[in-house]
Parts: sequence; C-alpha cells; structure tokens
Amino acid sequence: MLMLLFYIGDERYAISAKSVVEVVPMVALKKVYHAPEYVAGLFNYRGQIVPVIDLCHLIQNQSCNLHLSTRIIMINYLISDGKNNVSRLLGLMAERVTETMNQPESQLIPPTISVDKSAYLGGIINDEKGMIQYLRVENLLPDSQQAYLLPERES
Repeated sequence: MLMLLFYIGDERYAISAKSVVEVVPMVALKKVYHAPEYVAGLFNYRGQIVPVIDLCHLIQNQSCNLHLSTRIIMINYLISDGKNNVSRLLGLMAERVTETMNQPESQLIPPTISVDKSAYLGGIINDEKGMIQYLRVENLLPDSQQAYLLPERES
C-alpha cells in the first residue's frame, strides 16, 4: 500500500495515497468563525471552496507550524447521503509533507488502545526511524461535523 507520510509535531503519520487528490503548498485561508478550532479555514481549490482541517490541532491540540514543507493534502472524503457514499473535497493541513512509503497492508500492527474520540487512529507501522501512526481519513470527522463542513451541493 502506497502511503503519504507527514509529521504532526515530532511524530510521523501516514494516510493511504488512494485518498489523496493532490498535495498543494500552504495558501492564505479564510477564517470560519464559530467553527471548531481544528478547522483552519477555507480556500479556493481550482474554483471550488474547500474546508481545511488542521491535523496538528485535531490530534495534538496545537496549530501546525508554518514551515516551507507545511502543505495542504487534498483528499476525497466519503460521506453518506443516506443512500450512497458521496465524495467531497477536504484539505488536511500537516507539517513536513515530503515523502511516501510503500508497505504491505499486512505490516500494519492493529491498535492496542481504542479511544472513542480518536476513531481515525489506525494501526502502527515500524521502520528504521521508529513508529508511524496510520490515519483512517474516513473517520476523521464526526457525523455532525461532516454535515457542517461538507454540506450537500445544490444541483
């Protein structure tokens, strides 16, 4: 499985490259007032207004540092409209988004601790540099936040 690696603080994380549309440089974001603190803002991605989640804030309760390698990872986020799964663009802000890794899915060690508010935490991968936490992007947002951040598009 091909994965995109990035950092949140000093810890390494990975997501499946299958869900990644594009990795774009940091841009100025439009603040969304009264949104959860992990919502970094909105930006115009190829003519579409897209919400951006600050993964550092979501996971470690601290905003991402703005390094040259801080990027917005554009993903297709699947939500259910009641009948079908529908794809919406979502931006994920992360630090040091600079490399990929190819590992068999069988190398993921299942999580030994399950935290209700962290359903997005998947298995662990070990390599020569240490542990990498796999994120299940499909579980990043609770249902209430999906409806708020990724509303149905009008036809």
